[in-house]
Amino acid sequence: MSPFLSSAPRTEKWQHLRLTLDEGVATVTLARPEKLNALTFGAYADLRDLLAELARERSVRALVLAGEGRGFCSGGDVDDIIGATLGMDTAQLLDFNRMTGQVVRALREAPFPVIAALHGVAAGAGAVLALAADFRIADPSVKFSFLFTKVGLSGGDMGAAYLLPRVVGLGHATRLLMLGEPVRAPEAERIGLLSELTAEGEAGTRAAALARRLADGPALAHAQTKALLTAELDMPLAASVELDAATQALLMNGEDYAEFHAAFTEKRPPKWQGR
Repeated sequence: MSPFLSSAPRTEKWQHLRLTLDEGVATVTLARPEKLNALTFGAYADLRDLLAELARERSVRALVLAGEGRGFCSGGDVDDIIGATLGMDTAQLLDFNRMTGQVVRALREAPFPVIAALHGVAAGAGAVLALAADFRIADPSVKFSFLFTKVGLSGGDMGAAYLLPRVVGLGHATRLLMLGEPVRAPEAERIGLLSELTAEGEAGTRAAALARRLADGPALAHAQTKALLTAELDMPLAASVELDAATQALLMNGEDYAEFHAAFTEKRPPKWQGR
């Protein structure tokens, strides 16, 4: 994402989500607890645009995505989205589906790690948002459900058929996307869908701690690692090795690499600058 800004001003208030910033850590909270944080057209658009703004500004070094209330996110709002899409023509439907995919791309392409703090339901689009994060930290109440076939649609929604096999393998992904059956915390941990399973009610705290650790670390190294993990999913080995070599050569000219050596020599912790 280019850091060069246009004449459009920074968004001061987001209507469909809550944003807090704390010394390089952004926390984005889905805040419709009475609806289990079901997503609306506005919520999708806000997520898409917020992630683009944060990526351009380069002040955020880690992001936590969370949900308020009893669950993370129950997916698309049945009345606001499913009901409305029944009256749309093909062009409008394509615009909507492209927008939801843009949110997933923004999560994957953001130049900072994204941590999903999960509890309760993570269903439909909510499950895919969690899947698109770099880390998924959940407490024992979490329940994933990839529900798309249960409403008569393809399980490969919002990039799920691309991302899920790469996280849990093709066999598990086929079962989860075809059948739409719930995946509770023990199974999610067993098949690799979770990065960390916490004690009850501790997912938010652990996600915040990880975000702080990442934000205080070498931000440019984290950004490039994330970029390579995403880019190299579909590359042959020779291309991947060459991309790794070019990336390391650039980072070896950076301030953080020199700072590590200075800190090691002086027997002190590094002072990372993200440059």
